[in-house]
Amino acid sequence: MVEEAEFTSYYGRPVVKAPVWKQPDVPLYLFLGGAAGASSLIGTLADVTRRPGLSTVGHRVAAAGALTSVGFLIHDLGRPARFLHMLRVFKPTSPLSVGSWILAPFSALATATAGAEVLGWLARLRRVSGALAAVLGGPLTTYTAVLLANTSTPSWHEVHVELPYVFAGSAAAAGGGICLALAPPAEAGPARTVAAVGAAVELGLMHRVEHGHGLLSEPYRQGRAGTLLRLARACTAAGGLLAPLSGRNRALAAASGTLLAAGSALTRFGIFDAGVASAKDPRYTVEPQRERIRAREAAAALDAGRTGA
Repeated sequence: MVEEAEFTSYYGRPVVKAPVWKQPDVPLYLFLGGAAGASSLIGTLADVTRRPGLSTVGHRVAAAGALTSVGFLIHDLGRPARFLHMLRVFKPTSPLSVGSWILAPFSALATATAGAEVLGWLARLRRVSGALAAVLGGPLTTYTAVLLANTSTPSWHEVHVELPYVFAGSAAAAGGGICLALAPPAEAGPARTVAAVGAAVELGLMHRVEHGHGLLSEPYRQGRAGTLLRLARACTAAGGLLAPLSGRNRALAAASGTLLAAGSALTRFGIFDAGVASAKDPRYTVEPQRERIRAREAAAALDAGRTGA
């Protein structure tokens, strides 16, 4: 019997191409867009529950986050025209196309809402534009996860089920935390709840991402990505614990919001680094493929044995 050959690749070169997106542009784009989407939802919830201070903070954070996010995306693309070119068509099968048509109108609506609030103009129209931005805010928090998982990058694609929920929880933790830190303490109840729930979701789902996918979970625990995600976990856990305790204590609210925002940003950087690392090492592409082939062969042999019996 010939022993099974050990893993090799052609001259040790990667099998798939690593992402060419820029650091820190793309991780910051992922973080700021998510925080903006969650903040918009909080601002509209504050409008409905008559919390003017929280509403102002939520809509302003949404506008600032959206515009800054678009700025980082355009810087990564290289030319502003490239962002406009993405809006020339709408392709439902492309996460990038769908995401572009979420980000662009959300940014316009969020900016219009915040601008009208600052100038004191068109109160009814401001509420309508804020509500429309909030409708897009939910998809804005998750479409970037779909975009990453839809690539051939092994450790992103493998966690395609969990990643949108991780991004949603991380966005809720960041948006809720920032609004909690900036809003009047007497009105910050919804932001406090959103922040605590988002932190719990992020921590729970990230544990599965880091430990639930065998070999392809390794990049989330090793190297620079592992260090960033351990720091993210510490910040998110501490911020999530402080959020329900902050009450009317502005210092605790500020500490909680800062920790949650930092944890969310570190999570995006860690996930980005883990994906790049998995694409650069051919082992993460070839070995899972071999495992799937062996599993199919074993299943076929079992079915053949049952048919023969």
